[in-house]
Amino acid sequence: MSPTVAASTAKQAEQLRIDGNSYFNKNRFAAAIDAYTEAITLCPNVPIYWTNRALCHRRRDDWTRVEEDCRRAIQLDHNSVKAHYMLGLALLKREEYAEGARELEKALDLGRGANPKGYMVEEIWQELARARYLLWEQESTRRSWDLQNLKETCEEALKEKHFLDDSQIEGFTDENTQSNLEQLEALSRVFNKAAEDDIPTEVPDYLCCKITLDIFRDPVIAPSGVTYERAVILDHLLKVGKFDPVSREPLYPSQLVPNLAIKEAVHAFLETHGWAYKTD
Repeated sequence: MSPTVAASTAKQAEQLRIDGNSYFNKNRFAAAIDAYTEAITLCPNVPIYWTNRALCHRRRDDWTRVEEDCRRAIQLDHNSVKAHYMLGLALLKREEYAEGARELEKALDLGRGANPKGYMVEEIWQELARARYLLWEQESTRRSWDLQNLKETCEEALKEKHFLDDSQIEGFTDENTQSNLEQLEALSRVFNKAAEDDIPTEVPDYLCCKITLDIFRDPVIAPSGVTYERAVILDHLLKVGKFDPVSREPLYPSQLVPNLAIKEAVHAFLETHGWAYKTD
């Protein structure tokens, strides 16, 4: 293909994208899909054509095609926030929570790098938190069943070993029976301890932002030593004033430094307390 023909083809494809956008804004998703498809036919290596079409499929709840288009877009551009994001959503629809969460995590990292205060960052975080919570819920249910079955098996084995029956357990007939009962109680404590991480409690204060009181997502530390959620403190500096809301000292965005220690602590906490991802 000559340079002139290639330029003409690219121009035609771009006009089709613009037409598709116009159809999309009017909720004419079928027409938008047709326009983006023509653009893809002309220039199949332009990732935005694929993500635009995927967005139309998303609006029509056609998640199989969303997944197909997003995977193709990612092949063309590994750093496409929208492609990773919508692929993550499509995987959640298939209840592929672990893989979906990984795609959303990638989208979140890319989104923060491009615009930490962008609306998509908050939207992606909400979906990631939902994915992580659903994954925890799924795994927690499985762990609960496994622990209960193992506990019952161990209790039965212990009873059989010491020839205990229900009347002996209720009657506390002698010292030997008492000793055996204590072993059963100790066994119960072991299993209760194993289940503790799956019991929702409260998130430690040091893992929460001083302003929102929510668990940190992207913590930054100010010269005062106070750690804040990045987007929240940047919003404060922009709308309220250039000062630290706790110490009241002058504060500028350039002075904020990522708090990697807290970020790692939050990550470790969430790894074993997935219930903390719940946002409502």
